[in-house]
Amino acid sequence: MLKEGDKAPDFSLETQDGKRASLRDLAPAGKTLVLFFYPKDSTPGCTREAQAFTASRKAIEKAGGVIAGISRDSVKSHNSFRDKFKLDVTLLSDPERKAHEAYGAWGEKTMYGKKVLGAIRSTFLVKDGKVVRVFPNVKVDGHADQVLAALSGESAPAAKKATPKKAAATKAAPKKAAAKPAAKKAAAAKPAKKVAAKKPATTKKKAGGKRA
Repeated sequence: MLKEGDKAPDFSLETQDGKRASLRDLAPAGKTLVLFFYPKDSTPGCTREAQAFTASRKAIEKAGGVIAGISRDSVKSHNSFRDKFKLDVTLLSDPERKAHEAYGAWGEKTMYGKKVLGAIRSTFLVKDGKVVRVFPNVKVDGHADQVLAALSGESAPAAKKATPKKAAATKAAPKKAAAKPAAKKAAAAKPAKKVAAKKPATTKKKAGGKRA
């Protein structure tokens, strides 16, 4: 499988519309191609992945990305897949798996406990002809969000700056709580003064009369 920094192999494959597209056609200079390899059209995992990329397409494009999926399925299969699930990403047909092998997205994998040869679900971010990020052995759920985060990683530090303010607010809270017990002690001290004030009054005996 290709690594970050490797030159991205070029290809010329048919899209779901029957047009041929190369690496340069899909990602012009300055754009980042999100090239995701998936095993098969209309299967549960592949459908969820393509739908997630469709849902994130506008955000990914805003972050400078262009999405294209590759499988060994035919152009006709891609058409049905797109229409059935209302997909809005480019789908490339690679029946001879040339692009799969060039990127290392074809090989041995485990299915239902058995070793088989097949498409390895993986995603490559390609910019100006070079691989800038690799996601090997992709887990479908949350993957589109990972790609979006990788494309717009510059926004991450802004979220971290808000954390110290919250921490400072939490530190101030114990001081208020500490003031309450002091007030209770003061309140408790008051009854003591009242008790001290109530001293038993001494009764003076009246002087008796003179004896006869």
